Amino acid sequence: MNSSRPLRVAVIGSGPAGIYASDLLMKSGRTVEIDLFEQMPAPFGLIRYGVAPDHPRIKGIVNSLHAVMEKPNVRFLGNIEIGTTITVEKLHEYYDAIVFATGAVADRDLDIPGENLNGSYGAADFVGFYDGNPRFHRTWNLTATHIAIIGVGNVALDISRILAKTANELHTTEIPDNVYQTLKTNQATHIHIFGRRGPAQAKFTPLELKELDHS
Repeated sequence: MNSSRPLRVAVIGSGPAGIYASDLLMKSGRTVEIDLFEQMPAPFGLIRYGVAPDHPRIKGIVNSLHAVMEKPNVRFLGNIEIGTTITVEKLHEYYDAIVFATGAVADRDLDIPGENLNGSYGAADFVGFYDGNPRFHRTWNLTATHIAIIGVGNVALDISRILAKTANELHTTEIPDNVYQTLKTNQATHIHIFGRRGPAQAKFTPLELKELDHS
């Protein structure tokens, strides 16, 4: 590599991990030029598409991410799917280094009996729906009255809270209109949260639990 020119880096994924990695590269003391590749039309990953719509304080992180992306040596390239739009081999021809920051975009299989039965869904599917992720369904069947949620993390409590609130309570947030219209059909009356271990091993934060109490 010619040391007289900037280090050219391709960062695949423009969520928090990809953007913070770009920030660290710019603070490394090297002169760098960074291209952020994103398969979605807009950046910010799970901050945009994985945070419950009634949590604007968390989405405020976008402000710090914007500050990084506004640097003159960072370029955003959206609607590009690595492996389809362009190959990794091709990227190696134009960049000195490639950083993969693709994140978690799908649910992990539990490998338990019944997980593929009708009425069983992964959390990512429902979160993608209520956050308006264009890769997920725009409507959802909410006719079930008794809901079982497996897991005791923040996402489990987010889903519980979305189902426990009325559509009108969420209408004041940045919830998409199609989600609002669908949530108006929500018939959930009993929501049960199941964890494998005890309260000490729960992964949700006290604030998440407190917010659920007000739903």
